[in-house]
Amino acid sequence: MAQRIKIGKSTVTTTPLGLGTNKVGGHNLFDGLKDEDGVEVVKAALEDGISLLDTAYMYGLGKSEEIIGNVTQDYDRSKFVIATKAAQDPNNDLKPNNDPKFLKKSVDDALQRLQTDYIDIFYIHFPDDKTPKAEAVQALAEEKKAGKIKAIGVSNFSLDQIKEANADNQVDIVEDNYSLVHREAEKEEFPYLKEHQISFVPYFPLSSGLLTGKYTPADNSKFSRFSSKQYTAIMAALEKVKAIAVAHQATVAQTILAWYIKNQNISVVIPGARVADQVHSNAQAMDITISDDEFKQIDQLFKQF
Repeated sequence: MAQRIKIGKSTVTTTPLGLGTNKVGGHNLFDGLKDEDGVEVVKAALEDGISLLDTAYMYGLGKSEEIIGNVTQDYDRSKFVIATKAAQDPNNDLKPNNDPKFLKKSVDDALQRLQTDYIDIFYIHFPDDKTPKAEAVQALAEEKKAGKIKAIGVSNFSLDQIKEANADNQVDIVEDNYSLVHREAEKEEFPYLKEHQISFVPYFPLSSGLLTGKYTPADNSKFSRFSSKQYTAIMAALEKVKAIAVAHQATVAQTILAWYIKNQNISVVIPGARVADQVHSNAQAMDITISDDEFKQIDQLFKQF
């Protein structure tokens, strides 16, 4: 099983593969979800040695946190890590709110839904357009001092907003959209994070299923953000990843996840799952070690993105 990863400058450590839980109770985000499936997804993660559960108020407007809170009562709290996020204000059409009072109340509300005494990682989910970011982070630093949270994160912040938030060097972790086909963060964000000992977590690491290898050249219309030329290039790259996957007796998705795990710029990768079987499959990525040459090959295959 893979080693433990330290989160930023905090005391939090986790496995390099976590579980994204937007499909656990996220009825406002996905159609056809079943809460009983969500329960089994969380159980599968914990039983497969995945220690990080990544959730948010926005996943079901608290429902995901409630499901996780109920399930985790049967597990040793010291053996898993909970990350959650808040910003969407239920009293203002779910618009982002980074006001210190709102964030502190959000921490208390999340603790109640999660039925726990502390939250390992608490993120500001989205920036608002008025609160000074250092003030917002200072509010979370006070919650950290009070023992309610252990690590401070920001999500969906631009590089300038990350710098402002980290004015007092208190940000431990950043979560942002990143994958082999969405690599903008590499240029400026990664060097800053490395310099300031800030961990990075990519969301959409499998690009909404595109990088699992389950789609064909005929499915281009499902991924309209890519031109037909780009989509053709992605399909060709995935064919070459399949050869690496076969060598490891792995799936394409497991091989891509293993690439993220080996990537020094990434602390934890958090693929989502709708059903428990997907969790079991993703967890096996922690047992796959791709070589330096295979890492470079995959890197080059997607370099244009």
